Amino acid sequence: MLTRKQYDLLHFIHNRLQKDGVPPSFDEMKEALDLRSKSGIHRLITALEERGFIRRLAHRARAIEIVKLPETLESGGAGFQPAVIDGGRPERPAAALHVEVGSIELPVMGRIAAGTPIEAIQQVSRNIAVPASMLASSGRHYALEVKGDSMIEAGINSGDIVVIQEQSTANNGDIVVALIEGEEATLKTFRRRGTTIALEAANPAYETRLYQDHQVRVQGKLVGLIRTY
Repeated sequence: MLTRKQYDLLHFIHNRLQKDGVPPSFDEMKEALDLRSKSGIHRLITALEERGFIRRLAHRARAIEIVKLPETLESGGAGFQPAVIDGGRPERPAAALHVEVGSIELPVMGRIAAGTPIEAIQQVSRNIAVPASMLASSGRHYALEVKGDSMIEAGINSGDIVVIQEQSTANNGDIVVALIEGEEATLKTFRRRGTTIALEAANPAYETRLYQDHQVRVQGKLVGLIRTY
């Protein structure tokens, strides 16, 4: 799966190649995606190449070849359909079906990093039954599988399923799903320091990461955890 920015860049490169026969420059890509620096474009290009969508040709300036396209581009469909991690809204499967007394079925939206930020899978991979008492009385909820060990001292292990209440704000000390620069997501403790946001790990092996306020968007707050042995 692609993030919103990755999809937009691939779409832009594809359209330019179709129109002019040559790919756009990094400056044109930066302007088209409204990014502040070309380093963001470099990250997106690398991600697209690693996922097998494009290939950079050696020893040639502005040489980018598209290897494959997502189905939405190939079919001329409605385009990228973001889910939770890219700021969209997960559709509640069958209106949050009750699967047993006191349980509610939630969508597992993919993986979330508890370590170095990674992109999350942006589709429902399965559903999971969650005790109703774990959920707030109002608002939407979804689940994510944890990947990494940066939150182990908060009792969150790799492979755990975290239950997230969807919201865009957080208080200091909340464990949140944070979207960084619209591209990568992570599960960390939220701290606001003036105009700076600190995303703290619960593992001394990981450093606290600092971001400007505009670089971080809260996607939800941790309200529960499910562990399978």
